[in-house]
Amino acid sequence: MIYNVYVYVLDTLADWELGYVTAELNSGRFFKRDAPQISLKTVSYSKEPIKTMGGLTVTPDCVIDDMVVSEASVLLLPGANGWNDPKHGAVIEKASAFLTKGATVGAICGATAALAGAGLLDNRPHTSNGVGFLDMVCPHYKGQRFYVDEPSVANNNLITASCTGGLLWAKHIIDRLGVFESNTLEAWHNYFSTGRPEHFFALMQTLPSEEEGL
Repeated sequence: MIYNVYVYVLDTLADWELGYVTAELNSGRFFKRDAPQISLKTVSYSKEPIKTMGGLTVTPDCVIDDMVVSEASVLLLPGANGWNDPKHGAVIEKASAFLTKGATVGAICGATAALAGAGLLDNRPHTSNGVGFLDMVCPHYKGQRFYVDEPSVANNNLITASCTGGLLWAKHIIDRLGVFESNTLEAWHNYFSTGRPEHFFALMQTLPSEEEGL
């Protein structure tokens, strides 16, 4: 199994929201033995470089039409200030196709508003920066009764998060892809959410030793 993970990039992208998930999926440092392979690519509406909120320049690897829509595809949509720009409508249409196909879509912060504006959260459990936030920025939003007041919510192949939910969002995505052992994932989340050294050592103890690979 090879997962094609597409990270949508756009100007003012919120760097910190993607950090946990992209670092782990790209490095594979805590992957279990025989974990699915991950192909991670940045994607945008054009090949022009974008500038993140933190001032970093990112040149997309591919454009929206290059994305393969299958059950082994993942689309990650980060927060940014510019989601109301019509040029991002194409990736929201692609997100709808992903959800219909059974592919995984992860949206955080402002990207949840883009999904809400397209009606994609009207009938699915989800979260964001507050139900009032979605009401304010999405006049046609009708998913209030499906709103869950948590940092991140996983509902089958849709994983949403607030701007402060990046760590839990990453946990849900990693769990969905099955690349960590379950005890590794719990120890990883415990360590990064608390900073307590005992969780770091617990994390290290869950990893396969070199001898096991002989």
